[in-house]
Amino acid sequence: MARLPRLSIPGYPHHVIQRGNNGQAIFLNDADRERMLDLLLEHSSKHQVAIHAYVLMDNHFHLLATPETADGLPAMMQAVGRSYVRYFNDRAGRTGTLWEGRYRSTLIEKERYLLACMAYIDLNPVRAGMVHAPLNFAWSSHAHYVGQRIDPLVTPPSLVWELGNTPFAREAAYSKMVQAGVTLADQKALTDAALRGWALGGEGFLAELQRQTPRRLQQARPGRPLTVKPPKLPPNV
Repeated sequence: MARLPRLSIPGYPHHVIQRGNNGQAIFLNDADRERMLDLLLEHSSKHQVAIHAYVLMDNHFHLLATPETADGLPAMMQAVGRSYVRYFNDRAGRTGTLWEGRYRSTLIEKERYLLACMAYIDLNPVRAGMVHAPLNFAWSSHAHYVGQRIDPLVTPPSLVWELGNTPFAREAAYSKMVQAGVTLADQKALTDAALRGWALGGEGFLAELQRQTPRRLQQARPGRPLTVKPPKLPPNV
């Protein structure tokens, strides 16, 4: 059966995951990660996509982004993906695909899941055992939000501004939030929703979204036949 069309609605935060084919590394050194950040900066601006958070792991990356247009996010990801593969293949002397198919993404309810998703992204290198604390990992947006550097790629969402009345207060509150971690239930919900393409939020949020798209937003209820085979969930996503 045909796969579901990707869900992309302007004005809503989208959690995006792009993985290497067969789990292969997509970043071999710092220069590769710098190239990816340059491409994201160029094409997020060109296609009117605000990137709120990111992390560049070895074999995949995450983004939390809000597009201003319906085709902004797909256009950005296509442009970044094609340019990066050309760069990577030329530099590594290889040919062929780099990505594991299409990027995975979903819409999330801002009030319920946006800050949790940012912490989830920040903590990805910690869950993978790469570092002991998110600030020890240079290739994420975490340092921007705790006041350790200014990242031109990052556009803070409005909820971050509500964490405090001064930059210091916001940075302290954000750091405390990330240190508190993400519940296992939220971690699973964020991972499953992105990989399966189902919107993540409460009933009111889903009803609001459903008025804007004919595309099904949730998996069929138990007892009804599944129409989409769930993907295998990899560790440390």
